[in-house]
Amino acid sequence: MDLKEGWHDECGVFGVYSPGADVAKMTYFGLFALQHRGQESAGIAVADGRSILLHKDMGLVTQIFKEDMLNGMKGHMAIGHVRYSTMGSSKLANAQPLMIDRPAGQLVLGHNGSIINASILRAEMEAAGTSFETTIDSEVAGKILADMPELALEEAIPAMMGKVVGAYSLVMMTEKALIGVRDPYGVRPLCLGRINGTGYVLASESCALHVVGATFEREIDPGEIVFIDESGLRSYKVGTSSQASMCIFEFVYVARPDSHINGQSLHLARRRMGQLLAREHFTEADIVIPVPDSGTPAAIGYAEASRIPFGEGLIKNRYIGRTFIQPDQRLRDLGIKMKLTPLHEALAGKRIVLVDDSIVRGSTSSKIVRMLKEAGATEVHVRVSSPPIKFPCFYGIDTAVRKDLIASSKEVEEIRQEIGADSLVYLSMDGMVAAIGCARHEFCTACFNGDYPIPVPERVRLSKLIMESQEKDNGEKRL
Repeated sequence: MDLKEGWHDECGVFGVYSPGADVAKMTYFGLFALQHRGQESAGIAVADGRSILLHKDMGLVTQIFKEDMLNGMKGHMAIGHVRYSTMGSSKLANAQPLMIDRPAGQLVLGHNGSIINASILRAEMEAAGTSFETTIDSEVAGKILADMPELALEEAIPAMMGKVVGAYSLVMMTEKALIGVRDPYGVRPLCLGRINGTGYVLASESCALHVVGATFEREIDPGEIVFIDESGLRSYKVGTSSQASMCIFEFVYVARPDSHINGQSLHLARRRMGQLLAREHFTEADIVIPVPDSGTPAAIGYAEASRIPFGEGLIKNRYIGRTFIQPDQRLRDLGIKMKLTPLHEALAGKRIVLVDDSIVRGSTSSKIVRMLKEAGATEVHVRVSSPPIKFPCFYGIDTAVRKDLIASSKEVEEIRQEIGADSLVYLSMDGMVAAIGCARHEFCTACFNGDYPIPVPERVRLSKLIMESQEKDNGEKRL
């Protein structure tokens, strides 16, 4: 759900090559469309063939960039980045795009995903004398490129891909070229669009193409590198995994419903999840309501298949967003009431089917169930349009550690009791995959079944656990 804690995609990337166009403003609007993928920091870099101008800061896209600033960023190509980070790494130094100095010129880099062996590579590079300015894995990829001065980028990028392990969709730019890279497993999405006849756009999701007037061309393939410059587009692959592993949670929650991935409409896939959920587990009720906004398509589908009326029961405050004005303890205690308001007239005396896309810790779900019952609902039946989340993600989504994932230690009936629902049902794995319309082996489903397609070393798992525990402790000390 949009309101859940501890489940965030960490980044969104955008790039445009379009001589004669206002590429800075196009990137601004592209990032605005991708704001759901990162809300801690944002940055835009523009190149004119001779130099690169970069601006980034903490906050939302609309808070960082004003029209007079964008008017001063002139060029024929640009890249942008939005980032979500955990508390311990939420600082300006870690904002992207990153500026990397190479002997042949400057390179700016934006990254969506997670490099699993970054800590190992970083330690080796530091021992060899490489210095780092940030604490993020993205800089490791950039420094590898910087440490190969004898190679042109066309050779250095494949060499870098041979060293890093994990999930990465990269949008990069030199003074003269726009570059897109997708890891051999294709975990995180990256698509290509056309604009103004001769221009190109790269974006994490197709929704960012439409907002700038670009048309969807295709998805960047796993293991593919594309170079775009004055001579046009050239593409080559440096290796594709035998197991394509697109993140299935992009379909469940992360991506916007108006995006298309793997040729599938996210909105229609989520509606089908709701339809199959109703067919797998029908219950008598008076009204079907979603947890807005991410639960809405599945709730529509559930209502269609069950023939129970669909309605609004919760109104979301659409201006809650990220704020620099922190609530006091009394307001923090109100929690979910700052974000959702129940419609008493629609709920009083009703048996409710509440549809959500997933349950992470369960704390938000319990507050919503209690809120609905306080508003007069006689029964609340929770229906979840994905299987139970039992394992953390190491590939670019910031999740809770396993001990904090409620389904990792509790059975469905125990979760039902904890959230206070009258009944609780999850969509089956087969139902979720069928709703998407692709073969199961094409996806990474690790958060549901622990089957990690890219092996995660035990030391990396332990370091993530230690880091997240430290960040949690630091965050609690600041409250």
